[in-house]
Amino acid sequence: MSQPLTTFPLDLQELVHEHVQEHVQEHVQEPVQEPAQEPVQEAGLQDLDAQAFGSQATYDLALKEQAQKNEQPLTDLLQHNGIWRASNIDCTFRQGIATGYRELDQHLPGSGWPTDGITELLHDKPGIGEFRLLEPALASLSQQQKRWLLWVAPPYIPYAPALASAGIDLTRVLIVNPATPADTLWVLEKALASRSCSAVLAWPGHLNEKQLRRLQVASKEGHCLGILYRPEAAAANASPAELRIQLYPSIASPLSEHSSLQLKILKRKGGWQTDVFSLDLNDKLNQMTPDFSELTVKNHAASDIELAFVETHSFNNHHVLQ
Repeated sequence: MSQPLTTFPLDLQELVHEHVQEHVQEHVQEPVQEPAQEPVQEAGLQDLDAQAFGSQATYDLALKEQAQKNEQPLTDLLQHNGIWRASNIDCTFRQGIATGYRELDQHLPGSGWPTDGITELLHDKPGIGEFRLLEPALASLSQQQKRWLLWVAPPYIPYAPALASAGIDLTRVLIVNPATPADTLWVLEKALASRSCSAVLAWPGHLNEKQLRRLQVASKEGHCLGILYRPEAAAANASPAELRIQLYPSIASPLSEHSSLQLKILKRKGGWQTDVFSLDLNDKLNQMTPDFSELTVKNHAASDIELAFVETHSFNNHHVLQ
């Protein structure tokens, strides 16, 4: 049998309860409330008036200097870490390769083609000047750097005399024609990241966003100018490429000997897309040909034509020309 619980008299229970309460009150202290302090406000230039500076001009100058001081840490961050403002085209954290066209350079961050990122040139009609647009930059790269210019799966055979006349060093040019689309992507990624190519031009066909991102990362690793020629329909899809430009053919003007190209920048760092603008290329394909139908040719009479005769004499099997 279990033993009954021991019970204490009521007065003893009250005594124990009072003792416990006294013990708790001795060890527990009420929190000390500190007097409320008024918030301290830092004195700034905005709290002072122009009279404290003597003149309104001095006050405005002080405000400007303080704003520049507060902006300096952000400016340093933008310049040295590849961070850019969406509303500022003057991204000075890196310098691009000059395109050879001043008007185009003014629209591009870094004043040129990005040297470590993918550039997409979107067009459907070949032969509108999509390669002549790159000739000045390729010529500069081939002459200043000892790296390769790689063509991957070009639709036509590059014309060597035209490349040489544009200033491109042919000894730095390589052409690769992979057998399958998978091989094309493999060559592209390896070449872009190899650091042995200053520029890689490719006609890869269809690409998804994941494949484009891999090429973008490879281009930055190899510090290589990557140019992808893609159809116009690709403009409807998002792309991680550094720069996207849509190309349109231009009607030849009788007032200019240079051919031209219509461009629209769809994506760029430090700015929104542009309107369509025209660019005169560095050629003379529109040079006027003389009208030979108006050329007068004087026909001489047969008697006025002087004829030269050569006589041959044989002396001991030797021929003498006179």
